[in-house]
Amino acid sequence: MERLRPMFLLILMVVLFHVFVDARQNQKKTYIIHMDKFNMPADFDDHTQWYDSSLKSVSKSANMLYTYNSVIHGYSTQLTADEAKALAQQPGILSVHEEVIYELHTTRSPTFLGLEGRESRSFFPQTEARSEVIIGVLDTGVWPESKSFDDTGLGPVPASWKGKCQTGKNFDASSCNRKLIGARFFSQGYEAAFGAIDETIESKSPRDDEGHGTHTATTAAGSVVTGASLLGYATGTARGMASHARVAAYKVCWTGGCFSSDILAGMDQAVIDGVNVLSLSLGGTISDYHRDIVAIGAFSAASQGIFVSCSAGNGGPSSGTLSNVAPWITTVGAGTMDREFPAYIGIGNGKKLNGVSLYSGKALPSSVMPLVYAGNVSQSSNGNLCTSGSLIPEKVAGKIVVCDRGMNARAQKGLVVKDAGGIGMILANTDTYGDELVADAHLIPTAAVGQTAGNLIKQYIASNSNPTATIAFGGTKLGVQPSPVVAAFSSRGPNPITPDILKPDLIAPGVNILAGWTGKVGPTGLQEDTRNVGFNIISGTSMSCPHVSGLAALLKAAHPEWSPAAIRSALMTTSYSTYKNGKTIEDVATGMSSTPFDYGAGHVNPTAAVSPGLVYDLTVDDYINFLCALDYSPSMIKVIAKRDISCDENKEYRVADLNYPSFSIPMETAWGEHADSSTPTVTRYTRTLTNVGNPATYKASVSSETQEVKILVEPQTLTFSRKNEKKTYTVTFTATSKPSGTTSFARLEWSDGQHVVASPIAFSWT
Repeated sequence: MERLRPMFLLILMVVLFHVFVDARQNQKKTYIIHMDKFNMPADFDDHTQWYDSSLKSVSKSANMLYTYNSVIHGYSTQLTADEAKALAQQPGILSVHEEVIYELHTTRSPTFLGLEGRESRSFFPQTEARSEVIIGVLDTGVWPESKSFDDTGLGPVPASWKGKCQTGKNFDASSCNRKLIGARFFSQGYEAAFGAIDETIESKSPRDDEGHGTHTATTAAGSVVTGASLLGYATGTARGMASHARVAAYKVCWTGGCFSSDILAGMDQAVIDGVNVLSLSLGGTISDYHRDIVAIGAFSAASQGIFVSCSAGNGGPSSGTLSNVAPWITTVGAGTMDREFPAYIGIGNGKKLNGVSLYSGKALPSSVMPLVYAGNVSQSSNGNLCTSGSLIPEKVAGKIVVCDRGMNARAQKGLVVKDAGGIGMILANTDTYGDELVADAHLIPTAAVGQTAGNLIKQYIASNSNPTATIAFGGTKLGVQPSPVVAAFSSRGPNPITPDILKPDLIAPGVNILAGWTGKVGPTGLQEDTRNVGFNIISGTSMSCPHVSGLAALLKAAHPEWSPAAIRSALMTTSYSTYKNGKTIEDVATGMSSTPFDYGAGHVNPTAAVSPGLVYDLTVDDYINFLCALDYSPSMIKVIAKRDISCDENKEYRVADLNYPSFSIPMETAWGEHADSSTPTVTRYTRTLTNVGNPATYKASVSSETQEVKILVEPQTLTFSRKNEKKTYTVTFTATSKPSGTTSFARLEWSDGQHVVASPIAFSWT
């Protein structure tokens, strides 16, 4: 019997393994099915019949979650892996994409951007066209009672609008008005994965229970609200970038995330509804364009004249961390403004240190209080992070606790300290976050400090047997310099999909942004936070993206004939990358100069963008040529473009010739077989400029920090005699030797004495 036991266990393990494999193969997941609409078999009367027949051929029990009619043609459904594989083999199926979960990339900015006062009104026409532009925001929904959605002074809803106000829990038709002209929700992908929505927790309607969607929508197009603030911080007049534009909210994000089938349904409906701008402050796993649902949807939107802006992601300061890098998407990174919320820390050795905070409750005593480091008073290996239950109450009670940033929510750490009997917190950055300071509306007296200050405080605690500290709060401080600086969290280039396209495109305010908020949760979003606020201050490229969405709406109103590419070009070529003293914008992560891989073309400058002089325009055919240059097959291109495209075998397609407003040159590609030789390597980029101003002559100038690459612009002057006239030029890059570093940068400018049309140039070597 003993001899048989090992054999029995082996057989049991094999059986269990096969049961496990069978279970996984039979597990249903959501898939997005992209159909070749224009090749529907003749025996079907309509596409829905065809879609249903294709689905039933592999699964009799499956039902369609959504049908898509605009940004793609097809449907989404739940299938097993084997069923999905079988479906992909059928004629008429362009692609089968497994569901992807996206995440959210989680006032003073109009003044900081020069959008207030008489001067701004002289730049942007004060016409009814401002209220004809519709911004579609795909996010967590909307809180319609926010004062930022007041429709006073707005005329009738634009005649072009085809959307509606979808009703649901806590949301009826009267929730919309002439400002918030439409609202919908898309939950079927989410519910297919997690089951029916628990309506005791979140509203199955367009209502925003989380806050993020209301914040992004009001940042883009919130109405003017006087006396706005968060608990007394940032008091003043709040307004969106395009305060007269209309808002359409598409709720595609839920407690468990943002599901690609829901996102695609939201984009599909927004295009049908008639939005002019699409704003998406979310991102997922980076993938090739024909596999990226947001990129596919954005291509269709852009081809119909809709400007699409997306957040770059919060993966900084590491390089190559970008999301949403398709060249038909405007990719937005984050910078700071000239406003901060100071907190002051004094430690027992006499040192005075600065931090930030939005704490508004009862202050700590002005006398010194005992100070401890969480890592020394915890009962877990990661106790320094002040995770739930990690602190020892006997060692924390009545003391200020230093907690390291990371793992759990910043404000949550304060509650852990409070539950253990602590009276205050110093939140210290680690090397992951550097000296970047992000303020929060903490529930206990808290100051957040950078890594340098945090290390000094921890060194003091380690060297003193009775450490003490004080924390005081300084309210709102304006005129902070230098500003802007690139936020440490802002995702960086190079572009991980197409290194030849420089991303991000530009940066905009994304740190400590005041905008509208939900009435469902407090400013920290924690369950324990019962404070009710009309506005909140939060940070992320989620906040910078709607700034650009709103600015695009302003430009669309001023120049309704401009294409999405022309609007992006105007925003990029007029951006600035230096301060008034000539120094390059700083990177808060390093304290040193930033680069185009951090800020793209620079920080947005809307009053210059309305009159850029020249633009780099692009058409759908230009993007298709770009895909041909990437060696995309006809079927891959069809997934994106929704039509049959055959790249000309006799034509040379080059990514370098995409008429983009910036230049990115991966020099390892340019060097090729000459990488180890002294033979100069030459590569040429061609660009075409369109005159959108008065007749003028522009002259080219190049500034470069690299000696290894010579840059020649031909011709050196371009003369435009009429509006919309186009002129082409070539830039020749000659690499004469291998560099000492891995990156180098330059800048090309065209100027007529009134306008400066600037393009960053980034060289990279591996």
